[in-house]
Amino acid sequence: MMRAAILALVLAVAASAPGRADDREMVKLPEMMRQHMLANMRDHLKALDEILAALADGRGGEAAAVAENRLGMSSLDDHGAQHMAPLMPEGMKQVGTSMHRAASRFARLAETADLDPSPEGQRKVHAALQEITAACTGCHAAYRVH
Repeated sequence: MMRAAILALVLAVAASAPGRADDREMVKLPEMMRQHMLANMRDHLKALDEILAALADGRGGEAAAVAENRLGMSSLDDHGAQHMAPLMPEGMKQVGTSMHRAASRFARLAETADLDPSPEGQRKVHAALQEITAACTGCHAAYRVH
């Protein structure tokens, strides 16, 4: 899964070059599903903002709860994943799954972040958070919905 996230990140960098045509893979969805997916992604962004705010305030437990409940593997039913997945290309599903798994890994680290306030402990938390955003960035660089 990490390889898929890394590949997606490489695609993100390549696709972001100024003046390039938008060559991301078009994913055609029924309008209702498209709107649902876009709403999920807006909530993912809001959840990331809440996670960052909680970490900035030293509330690792709250950051962990937001990550698991809104982004992690526990959130799949709320996102309608079983209905959305069949409409997605395999690579998109893989990157999405890697994001949800990364969020659950982050949640486990963030729960105990206050137990290890050392620079090394905090680097682990930040690295785990970056795995989430790398998956998001990679997916957005490789795919677009219509």
